[in-house]
Amino acid sequence: MKNWLELTNAEDEKVWNKIYDELKFEPSTTNLPSFKVPTPFITYDISLYFGKYKGLDAYDDLEEKALLVFQECTSVDEFIYALDWQHECYWINPYLEFQKNEFDEWTVPIFPNGDYYFFIHKDFEWGYLGHPWERTITVFGKELIKGFEKHRPRMFQKILRQG
Repeated sequence: MKNWLELTNAEDEKVWNKIYDELKFEPSTTNLPSFKVPTPFITYDISLYFGKYKGLDAYDDLEEKALLVFQECTSVDEFIYALDWQHECYWINPYLEFQKNEFDEWTVPIFPNGDYYFFIHKDFEWGYLGHPWERTITVFGKELIKGFEKHRPRMFQKILRQG
């Protein structure tokens, strides 16, 4: 079975409307944070990994750990949202192959190095929200938080906010 299935226009509109409504998403480079997530949540400051070269192992570690956590939080036949703000968005299954692009990143990168990248459960039970200007990753939902505590990426050292 193929992974990275592009959302239809109707699916794309529906999920972004839900993000704008339920997460009060307001993209901004200055009014931070740009969304309000349900509790429980943890926002990690990942600013050390922007700009200066910190070694690819930290990015690979983030991909590996996130994939493990997504697998633990889904069933083998379940798809989740992989969203790239104002670009193509996808359904992905954490158990299927994760092809990489010409930059050796997932089709929707896990590290928010230029745009908002979100990975969200189909029913919004949990989510992983990458913020490129605040230089943070916010994880919400008890199950996802527990998974990232078990498989903590090297980048998840400094907590900026939690609730």
